[in-house]
Amino acid sequence: MSITVSLVILLAVVVWLLIRKGGLTAGHAVAAILLGFYLHDSSFAPSISRAVQNAAEMISEIRL
Repeated sequence: MSITVSLVILLAVVVWLLIRKGGLTAGHAVAAILLGFYLHDSSFAPSISRAVQNAAEMISEIRL
Protein backbone atom coordinates (compact mmCIF):
# COMPACT_ATOMS: atom_id res chain seq x y z
CA MET A 1 0.00 0.00 0.00
CA SER A 2 2.76 2.48 0.89
CA ILE A 3 4.49 1.85 -2.44
CA THR A 4 1.25 2.55 -4.30
CA VAL A 5 0.60 5.80 -2.44
CA SER A 6 4.21 6.91 -2.87
CA LEU A 7 4.11 6.07 -6.57
CA VAL A 8 0.87 8.00 -7.05
CA ILE A 9 2.36 11.04 -5.34
CA LEU A 10 5.58 10.76 -7.37
CA LEU A 11 3.67 10.45 -10.64
CA ALA A 12 1.41 13.37 -9.72
CA VAL A 13 4.48 15.52 -9.08
CA VAL A 14 6.03 14.43 -12.38
CA VAL A 15 2.84 15.30 -14.29
CA TRP A 16 2.62 18.66 -12.52
CA LEU A 17 6.26 19.45 -13.41
CA LEU A 18 5.71 18.41 -17.01
CA ILE A 19 2.68 20.67 -17.27
CA ARG A 20 4.60 23.58 -15.75
CA LYS A 21 8.00 23.18 -17.41
CA GLY A 22 7.92 20.49 -20.07
CA GLY A 23 5.23 21.63 -22.46
CA LEU A 24 2.71 18.99 -21.43
CA THR A 25 -0.75 20.43 -21.80
CA ALA A 26 -3.61 19.82 -19.42
CA GLY A 27 -5.32 17.82 -22.18
CA HIS A 28 -2.33 15.49 -22.42
CA ALA A 29 -2.38 15.03 -18.65
CA VAL A 30 -6.09 14.20 -18.69
CA ALA A 31 -5.52 11.69 -21.50
CA ALA A 32 -2.71 10.06 -19.48
CA ILE A 33 -4.90 9.88 -16.38
CA LEU A 34 -7.78 8.35 -18.33
CA LEU A 35 -5.39 5.84 -19.88
CA GLY A 36 -4.30 4.87 -16.38
CA PHE A 37 -7.88 4.33 -15.25
CA TYR A 38 -8.69 2.20 -18.28
CA LEU A 39 -5.46 0.19 -17.92
CA HIS A 40 -6.41 -0.48 -14.31
CA ASP A 41 -9.56 -2.25 -15.49
CA SER A 42 -7.85 -4.13 -18.33
CA SER A 43 -6.26 -7.55 -18.41
CA PHE A 44 -2.85 -5.84 -18.39
CA ALA A 45 -3.32 -4.55 -14.82
CA PRO A 46 -1.82 -7.58 -13.01
CA SER A 47 1.23 -7.59 -15.29
CA ILE A 48 1.77 -3.87 -14.83
CA SER A 49 1.34 -4.20 -11.07
CA ARG A 50 3.89 -7.03 -10.90
CA ALA A 51 6.36 -5.07 -13.03
CA VAL A 52 6.06 -2.00 -10.81
CA GLN A 53 6.38 -4.14 -7.67
CA ASN A 54 9.49 -5.87 -9.05
CA ALA A 55 11.04 -2.54 -10.01
CA ALA A 56 10.33 -1.15 -6.53
CA GLU A 57 11.93 -4.21 -4.94
CA MET A 58 15.01 -3.90 -7.16
CA ILE A 59 15.35 -0.20 -6.28
CA SER A 60 14.95 -0.91 -2.57
CA GLU A 61 17.79 -3.46 -2.73
CA ILE A 62 20.27 -0.92 -4.10
CA ARG A 63 22.78 0.06 -1.45
CA LEU A 64 24.63 3.34 -1.91
